[in-house]
Amino acid sequence: MKATLLIELLTEELPPKSLAKLGLSFREQMQKALSEAGFIDAGNEGRWYATPRRLALQFDACLESQPDRVIEKKGPAVASGVGADGTPTKALEGFMRSAGVEFAQLEKLSDGKAEYFVARIKKTGERIDMYLPDMMEAALKKLPVAKLMRWGAGEAQFVRPVHGLMLMHGARTIPGKVLDLDSRNVTRGHRFMSVGVIDIPRAENYEAILEKEGRVIASFDKRRAMIVEQLDRAAGQLTWLRDEALLDEVTALVEFPAVYEANFDVEFLAVPQECLILTMKANQKYFPLMDGSKLTHRFLVVSNMKVADPINIVTGNARVVRPRLADAKFFFETDKKTPLSARIGKLSRVVYHNKLGTQGERVDRLVKLAAAIARRIGADAMQAEQAALLAKADLVTDMVGEFPELQGIMGRYYALADGEPAVVADAIQSHYQPRFNGDTLPQGHVACAVALADKLDALIGFFGIGQIPTGDKDPFGLRRAALGVLRILMETPLALSLPDLIDDAAAGFAPELFSGNWRAASADFFKERLRHMLRDAGHDPKAVDAVLALDPTRIDQVPAKLAAVKAFAALPEAEALAAANKRVGNILKKVEGAVAPGFDNSLLQEAAERALAAMLPVVKADAEAAFERGDYTASLQALAKLRTPVDAFFNDVMVNAEDPALRANRLGLLATLHNAMNRVADISKLSS
Repeated sequence: MKATLLIELLTEELPPKSLAKLGLSFREQMQKALSEAGFIDAGNEGRWYATPRRLALQFDACLESQPDRVIEKKGPAVASGVGADGTPTKALEGFMRSAGVEFAQLEKLSDGKAEYFVARIKKTGERIDMYLPDMMEAALKKLPVAKLMRWGAGEAQFVRPVHGLMLMHGARTIPGKVLDLDSRNVTRGHRFMSVGVIDIPRAENYEAILEKEGRVIASFDKRRAMIVEQLDRAAGQLTWLRDEALLDEVTALVEFPAVYEANFDVEFLAVPQECLILTMKANQKYFPLMDGSKLTHRFLVVSNMKVADPINIVTGNARVVRPRLADAKFFFETDKKTPLSARIGKLSRVVYHNKLGTQGERVDRLVKLAAAIARRIGADAMQAEQAALLAKADLVTDMVGEFPELQGIMGRYYALADGEPAVVADAIQSHYQPRFNGDTLPQGHVACAVALADKLDALIGFFGIGQIPTGDKDPFGLRRAALGVLRILMETPLALSLPDLIDDAAAGFAPELFSGNWRAASADFFKERLRHMLRDAGHDPKAVDAVLALDPTRIDQVPAKLAAVKAFAALPEAEALAAANKRVGNILKKVEGAVAPGFDNSLLQEAAERALAAMLPVVKADAEAAFERGDYTASLQALAKLRTPVDAFFNDVMVNAEDPALRANRLGLLATLHNAMNRVADISKLSS
């Protein structure tokens, strides 16, 4: 018989930031276990529910008993399973006992190498009652839980104490014990808006009954959608500040959401809005209301109580947030009394890394590096120096001490209050950008110079002392820093050589501090980050490999080279030329020692090699001219003229001739061809 299977754990308040992950993982583990045991189809994903005080699952069309199955059990090889007299050996007798079969019931199968015995055992399907408790115990142990708790006098462990268990199949309560709790067909509703236990007569009615009688919206996704809809409606003509992580968190904090509007004193708007927003979001879980890009003194509260008159909720939240905002205002006003320039000395007492020195020493490096980069791109080196000098000063302010997320942001406000130029203040804020994938880039060459200096100093410093990311471990955020450097160079764009930048950054450290082949390691690291970045952006992997095979030093030229490779790959001659280029490369690799490009026309004998030698200088000149003016597409497309003479050369000419002079001349001709074909990219990578 098929019916809906219901599973519910009633708990104390679960961790809100991981609630959705717990619910999804629980569903995944139970779906896998139930389908493998034959109770549900493999494609039956069921429904998962997660509220602050429960994890629950429903699977429709779940069998009460497994279907009968034939289990095939492989035994010993025939050669070792029977003796010379035809009787079973000890090994085969042991296999028959474990499988519960007689010799006459065994079958013989071949895997192509040898024959072996097989026992086919008919297994009668068991009721779900036999399996479900153990399945649940196993699934719960696999949930992504950092730390388990014990409660009461028992030995059960879970992320939070569990006080109720419900296992139902249709109208039947499945008997069983999980986490020392016996299964019942009852649950509890909202902590304040419902009273007592709630009977669940049938498993399929769980969600509807819980909402109607228990005032609990069990579905995490439905509850989240309700919150968004209420926030939209409550905001009216204003806009609520959307934050997906905060939405997930408040969804995990409420069982029956209701949105109310509250406000704070207008005087607090004199504080930078980033401080107020962070205070409201991080500490109070409020959604600030914006008028365009400007913060208003109104905010929205997602409450766990729907009441006719919310005055107490509104005034209570307004009263709670006031001291938080007052603290922010106090920090801001106090911090402004000390100029950023007067705080720089304190950075010498802040350790950056035990091998790389203090923040003060790091600032000294950033000043020199930012100035060097600014000069390379024609920016104001003095402004870059000043921005780099002040970039880390806000780390020793009260505001950033309370809210580390505001580093850089507060530096900009304090710099403007100190009378620093806007260019310098903006560079202080944006030198951390991009902070994450898709974040905006620093604007202006001064800001880019300081941002590049910050990221390159970190990368080269940590690579120099051997602190290289491995696997998923990247404690110093070096992958993010490398992607930031690459994005700034490519998207701004900036005509800078990456190896030159690495050298500039390394110059700030004492040579004896570095060990190992850090330079090659850092170059490879940048290359692999660039490869992932370009592939993630949707570029053809073969085109990416073709461009990166030449280790481009100018990252700003990479997009144009990718576009050129894409256009070249669309030509009818592309596949043949790519294959020929691959062949040429393989021939040259087999030659002992490097083959210098160049050839002697007087040694050309075959018509095909003379034709290639005549066409090659013309095509090479056209390709070189286009390359020098930055027209990489035209440079690659010029190579199309070589297809016919290259095909003829490989059809008619033996490269490895017996005459050494003839052989060397032909290899030199191929080396010249190879160089001409691989200025923009290694087109052999396009060959299938």
